[in-house]
Amino acid sequence: MLLAIDVGNTNITMGVFDGRDLVGDFRLTTKTQRTSDEYGVVIREILRQNDIHHHPRNGGESGDGRKEITHCIIASVVPAVMYSLTSAIIKYFGITPLIVEAGVKTGIKIVTENPKQIGADRIVDAAGAYGLYGGPLLVLDFGTATTYDLVGPGGEFMAAVTAPGIRISARALWEDTAKLPEVEIIKPKSILAKETISSMQAGLVYGQIGQTEYIVNMMKKESGFTDMKVVATGGLGGMISAETDCIDIYNPTLTLQGMEFVFEKNEELH
Repeated sequence: MLLAIDVGNTNITMGVFDGRDLVGDFRLTTKTQRTSDEYGVVIREILRQNDIHHHPRNGGESGDGRKEITHCIIASVVPAVMYSLTSAIIKYFGITPLIVEAGVKTGIKIVTENPKQIGADRIVDAAGAYGLYGGPLLVLDFGTATTYDLVGPGGEFMAAVTAPGIRISARALWEDTAKLPEVEIIKPKSILAKETISSMQAGLVYGQIGQTEYIVNMMKKESGFTDMKVVATGGLGGMISAETDCIDIYNPTLTLQGMEFVFEKNEELH
């Protein structure tokens, strides 16, 4: 079985695949202070609680029919985490993980001006979306940042837009103003807000909806791919997708599925 680990700025998302079937997914808070032992113990315990076990180090089979982790792939946008996390996988699972980085086969050809500047998370999102739905398409990820990535008909990563995520915008409101409180990010009943909390919620959520529709429409217009599919993922993507017709598909596990596709393309090396 494959353990896929997506290290984001806010969360570490883990998925376990039996072939192409995602049999479990789990989340940790991204903390750069964790040691390799802390990562190893926490990850192994989460998997154990879900009856998923690491492969015996001597290469033997457990013999009791338990599901076992035999391979690992990691995509990260947080370099400070990588030494401890990679060491944890080697020490506690006996596996050398495949790291999504330059030189790894992804099925996505980056044709932007600075290919090395494209984050691993965006590459695996593109790989997942293109593998599942074909191209051309737009891939939206509502994470710490909100990203809009254009994938061409042949799997080319052609263009990208990066905007502050909803939580970044919300944090700016309550950290940079003296009287505005921290609020839950939900859509209020009406955009015609009559008090502070709902007015902030309206600005955050309706603002994100408006931004999404405008950027999607402009990317379609300027690329010429006016009928391309729009696929969204990310923690708040479900809420935004439900409020606009410009998003065709919401897939909350797209990043993990993309990592599984990337692993398949490199499996002969691991």
